[in-house]
Amino acid sequence: MAGSQDKLDKMQLRQSYRNLWHSDLMSTVSADTPYCFFSCLCGPCVSYLLRKRALYNDMSRYTCCGGYMPCSGKCGESKCPQFCLATEVCLCFGNSVASTRFMLQDEFNIHTTKCDNCIIGFMFCLNQIACIFSLVACIVGSDELSEASQLLSCLADMVYCTVCACMQTQHKIEMDKRDGVISPQPMSVPPAQQMSRIDQPVPPYAGYPPATGYPQHYYPQPGHGYPPAPGYPPYPPAPGYPPAPGYPPAPGYPSK
Repeated sequence: MAGSQDKLDKMQLRQSYRNLWHSDLMSTVSADTPYCFFSCLCGPCVSYLLRKRALYNDMSRYTCCGGYMPCSGKCGESKCPQFCLATEVCLCFGNSVASTRFMLQDEFNIHTTKCDNCIIGFMFCLNQIACIFSLVACIVGSDELSEASQLLSCLADMVYCTVCACMQTQHKIEMDKRDGVISPQPMSVPPAQQMSRIDQPVPPYAGYPPATGYPQHYYPQPGHGYPPAPGYPPYPPAPGYPPAPGYPPAPGYPSK
């Protein structure tokens, strides 16, 4: 019961992650085309390599299915982790891909976009529908329904292999960014800008430090290097400057 609660807490925690994958599922084919084809042709091999790389090539840290399944830690991983990982990627390929994904999400605080969630959800729903059609075809015994279920199963397998290949390419690109193979892009959310208030004489800088060599005031002060406007005397009047006609002399200055 405690283990199930821990898994539920981890799933809820992943929803609060704010970083994004370096490449979404739709653009992984164009981002790394050769690796995507390699993942499609030999998925278990790619899953083995990616899990080992996710563990920084330290197989002493390996746990079956990343510790997310009930059998995790009970398969003799400490004695022969390489053999256990090879068995995992062959017998539990889907779980191996998902476990590597969860490990990367927890390490880099990555959440999956809505578009990626829709693609993954469509893959699972299509597999379930194909399974239901196959069961109904076996029970009814209709040839037409049996052919339709086979076509649907074939389509579900194609979608499953394609999405898993894109997911593994997505994981590979993320680890390329982690290891410095590709230039990283900013992942963290920028800090919120401070809003200016009426009672502040100078508006705050919106995330940028003040430039050196420039005054801190935004508005010029009287007599600080700005000439007076044409036709108006400077204020306060400069010595020897007569007051404007029709205006009383400024306080503290004798009239001439």
